Amino acid sequence: MRALSRFHLSGSLAGFFHGLLLALLACWLSIAPAAAETRVALVIGNGAYVSTAQLPNPSHDAEDVAASLKRSGFEVFQGIDLRQADMQDLTIRFARAASRADVAMFYYSGHAMQYNGVNYLMPVDAVLTDEADLKRFVRVDDIVNDLQQAKNLRILVLDSCRDNPLAENLKRSAGSTRAVSIGRGLSKVEAPRGTIVSFSTQSGQTAADGNGRNSPYTTAFLKHIEEPQEIGDVFRDISSDVYDASGKTQLPELSLSIIGKFYLNGPVSVTVAPTAPQAAPRADPCASAEAHWKAAESIGTLGGFEDDLARFSTCNFAGLARARIDSMKQKTALAPATPPRTNGSPDYDGTWDVTLNCQPSGKAQGFTRPMTATVANGVFHAEAQGPSGVNRLEIDGQIPADGKTTLSARGTTGGSGYTLGNVPPGTPYAFTVDAQFERTRGSGKRNEARPCSLVFVKR
Repeated sequence: MRALSRFHLSGSLAGFFHGLLLALLACWLSIAPAAAETRVALVIGNGAYVSTAQLPNPSHDAEDVAASLKRSGFEVFQGIDLRQADMQDLTIRFARAASRADVAMFYYSGHAMQYNGVNYLMPVDAVLTDEADLKRFVRVDDIVNDLQQAKNLRILVLDSCRDNPLAENLKRSAGSTRAVSIGRGLSKVEAPRGTIVSFSTQSGQTAADGNGRNSPYTTAFLKHIEEPQEIGDVFRDISSDVYDASGKTQLPELSLSIIGKFYLNGPVSVTVAPTAPQAAPRADPCASAEAHWKAAESIGTLGGFEDDLARFSTCNFAGLARARIDSMKQKTALAPATPPRTNGSPDYDGTWDVTLNCQPSGKAQGFTRPMTATVANGVFHAEAQGPSGVNRLEIDGQIPADGKTTLSARGTTGGSGYTLGNVPPGTPYAFTVDAQFERTRGSGKRNEARPCSLVFVKR
C-alpha cells in the first residue's frame, strides 16, 4: 500500500494530534511504501507473425500496458513482435530481475496454444510442422516459475486465447492413432500461492482480438489497473467488464491465491473523523467468500456456482458467480440435443478395465481408482460407488469407428484431502475426458481442473 499523503484536520489541537497518530500508525502497519518496493514487469505483444495469421492489436496492447505499469512504479521490460532468440533473451533478463523484486508481472498479447495440457507462447518467426517445433515456443510453466522468485506478489496475464491456425499442422503430424490433446484456447493454470493468474477468456475457449486499438481484455485491464483498489478487486472488475462488453460471451479465467491485501496504487488520502464510541465488531459475512469461491471453481458445476451465489450474494465474488451461471445456462440452451445412441461402433463391445490416475495438485493428494466399464453397440458406461453414496463416479459416452471420442464424467467427491480446495465429501463435480480407443486398449486425459490420465484395457 502506498504511504498516506495527507490527512483531514479535525477542529481542535487534540483532534490534530489524534489524527496524526492514526496516520502514522496506518503507515507503520501498511505494506512497504511504493518508493521502497521493487516492481518489475515483462510486457510482450506479438502480432507480425511470419507463418500464420497476423494480429493487429498486440503491439498496441503492449505499448499501452507498458506505459500504464510504468506509471504504477514498475520497471518494464518491453518487447514487440519478438523473434525466438529475442523472446528467450528477454525472458531470461526478466527472470533475473524477478529474483530481486517484491512484485513481478508478466503480460502477453499474441498467439498461443495448448498441447497435451501444456501452454505455449509463440514468437513471430516460429513454425509448427511437428511436435519438435514446440521447442521454438515459450512454455508458460517456465514463466510461472520465473514469477515465483518475486518476494510478495506475482501476476500472470495472458491475453492470448485466439485460435492458432498452426495447431492444425500439429494435429495432422500427430496422426489419428496418438492420444494427444490439442484443444482450443489455453489449458487452465492454477495460481500458486501468492499469485494471480488472469486469462482473457475461460480455459478451452477463444477470445476476440477486438476492432479498436486494443483487445477487449486489454481495454478493461487499462481501465482498472491504475485504480486505488485492492489487487484482487481490480482483476475481478476487469473480468466483469470483459464479460459485459462481450455480451456475456467472453468470461476471463481468473485464479487468485493471495493472502492479505495488495495495492498497486493505494489510497492517497484518509479522513480522520472525530472519535465516536465503538460498537462491538460484527462477524464479517464475507470472511469465507474467497475460500468458498475457490471450491466452487474447482468443482466447476452449475450447482456449485448457484450454491456460492446463494451463500455470498453480497460479497466480492457474487458477480463472477452470476457470470458463470449465465454462461453455463447459455451453453446448455444452445447445445444440440443429445443424439440417439446409435452412432457408436460395435467393434469395441465388451467389458473393459478402467484405471483413473490423478497426480497430486497443490494440496490435493494423488490417487488411483480402478473401475469396470461395459460397451454395448459402441455405448460406453463405467461406474464406481463408494460407501453411503459418497465418492461416486460415472463415465459415459460413445465410441465411433475410429475410436476417438470425448467421454463425460460426473460424481461426488470422497475424502477432502484428495480434492482441489479440500471440498467436503459428497460434493458434486463433473469433467470430460478426451480418449482414443484401439481394438483392445485405450488411453484418455481429463480436460478440466487437475491433471488425470485414464487407461482402458479390454478383457
